[in-house]
Amino acid sequence: MQVSAPEFSMIARHFRPLAGPEGLDLLDDAALLTPPPGAQLVLAADAMVAGVHFLPDDPPETIGRKLLRVNLSDLAAMGATPLGYLMTIALTPETDDSWLAGFVAGLAEDQAEFGLRVLGGDTVSTPGQLTLSLTILGQVPPGAALTRAGARPGDDLWVSGRIGDGWLGLRAARGEIPDPDGALARRYRLPEPRLALGLALRGLARAAMDVSDGLLQDASHLCRAGDCAAVVEAALVPVSDATAPVTALVTGGDDYELLFAAAPEDRQAVLEAGLAARTPVTRIGRFTQGPARVNLTDQMGADITPAKLGWSHL
Repeated sequence: MQVSAPEFSMIARHFRPLAGPEGLDLLDDAALLTPPPGAQLVLAADAMVAGVHFLPDDPPETIGRKLLRVNLSDLAAMGATPLGYLMTIALTPETDDSWLAGFVAGLAEDQAEFGLRVLGGDTVSTPGQLTLSLTILGQVPPGAALTRAGARPGDDLWVSGRIGDGWLGLRAARGEIPDPDGALARRYRLPEPRLALGLALRGLARAAMDVSDGLLQDASHLCRAGDCAAVVEAALVPVSDATAPVTALVTGGDDYELLFAAAPEDRQAVLEAGLAARTPVTRIGRFTQGPARVNLTDQMGADITPAKLGWSHL
């Protein structure tokens, strides 16, 4: 990590215990990482800003874990296993030592669960919102990575887990809807990276990505990459609240489930992959010929596609 003299004690106290040997005790401006023999490296980066990607009063432990997990989700979508990560944090004057201790405790918990260590990064200060950025490194066998390109007309469209829990969880965390056991708020604060499913889908999924900006928005990304269209059947989308507006559930984002294409003849193999990964998978539509776009249909086949498909960062 790049540091000025006053930062050394803070780095040593909070972040050095997170580092592995490749991080050189966070005393240098770079790390030394030897990739596993014959592996391809997979790199991804995501940033989170207070008030945009997490609530300012969220527990710092969950903020650290969510930062790591949304990046792990990118590895899952490529069928990769994690190696380590680099992290940059822009601290505000209000970010005190107890907040950092909680943030690091959350990272340490998930480092142990998912088997990786911090390699380095940077700490800066900002007069604006607390901002966190993480770059994750993973590995796949050569040629085995899942990508967004590859969906073909006639392929099935599948999704893991449940869709809309991110949107519902944000509302629950804000106190806008009942959440007696806290399960929905937890789903928003602690997404589940589907690493085991990503591995099980190697050689089976023709295209894949994770759902971060909304199911429909991300399905449209698969359409553009595959130069085809897609139809999502609203009645097939797995949700935890059937009374919630389906258009809100499929556009809300922050679900971090895997969305992928597979050949119709591989339906049983996909179901078995889900069972092996202990992750439910659901066929929700199909890819079709036509311009790169996605349509949402109701039980009668009528088009109910909303004008806004999900989140855009521009």
